[in-house]
Amino acid sequence: MSGLHQPHDKIVKATFSDIPTACAFLQAELPPELVSQIDWSTLRLESGSQIDAGFSASSSDLLYTARLGGEPAYLYVLFEHQSSEDPLIALRLLSYMVGIWKTHARKSPTGTRLPPILPLVLAQDNKPWKTSTRFADLIQAPADLAAAIQKHTPDFEFRLVELFSMPYEKILGTPMGILTLRALKAEKISDLLDDAVWDEMLMVQLTPEAFEQLLRYILDRDIDKPAFRQKVKAITNPKLNQNAMSLAEQLREEGREEGREEGREEGVIVSKQQDIVEALGIRFGSVPEGLREEVEAINDPAKLTGLLRAAIRCADIEAFAREL
Repeated sequence: MSGLHQPHDKIVKATFSDIPTACAFLQAELPPELVSQIDWSTLRLESGSQIDAGFSASSSDLLYTARLGGEPAYLYVLFEHQSSEDPLIALRLLSYMVGIWKTHARKSPTGTRLPPILPLVLAQDNKPWKTSTRFADLIQAPADLAAAIQKHTPDFEFRLVELFSMPYEKILGTPMGILTLRALKAEKISDLLDDAVWDEMLMVQLTPEAFEQLLRYILDRDIDKPAFRQKVKAITNPKLNQNAMSLAEQLREEGREEGREEGREEGVIVSKQQDIVEALGIRFGSVPEGLREEVEAINDPAKLTGLLRAAIRCADIEAFAREL
């Protein structure tokens, strides 16, 4: 099976873009005094992402709007997938929150006030975090000036949800949300074949699309493939078992086809590299080893095609080298 591009991002966004699933998750994790004041029937998913390019491979985010105490508010969820905590995560959050407010201000140019943002961080890690959830704790100030400096320092607190510290049975939400979070937790502790992730009572409540999404995520991780197939065969619900077996066969076929495609592509690249070196040898005699290595390090078929033309047309080998 092909490796999914940023599989954590895919399963998180597919799961929590579903509004009932997002509602259940947020209701379970936000402070009760805020949960009771949010009109959950108004929860809506906003488009776009605040993630910096440098964190796009290890973070995901979703932004929602809802009515809080009768007024508009944002709920921002940052999903952290990296294997170690970011001690400056509050600074990143502040940057993302400012981005949300700037976008809001552009859309409401006549407004003079900004809506609140409730930030929540979900940590997919294999150990507890030690980072403070208060932004002000990032600021280093002399003890005798701390109070005075605090008046000039932004401050907020974010809600931290640590999957590592949550027993599987304590993860709440819809079946899709629960199984997604269990899988995210299990992935970091090499536990994806645990019965908690393969809970049939929850699996049977998934849509076929969500079930496929879950199995694809599991299979794409670093797991024992024969043990995965045994897990699929051990599913007792007849309909679920049939769907799982069918999907497992589909995934195996995708893997075989991808292997064939990769093999064909690799063969084309090697053939082009050899043609270039052979053309240079015919025209100029011996090919310097360093030049040969440079050609063999290029894996772009279009680039290699251009170099083959250059090998045929260049006046001398130095002119060819300048094309690299």
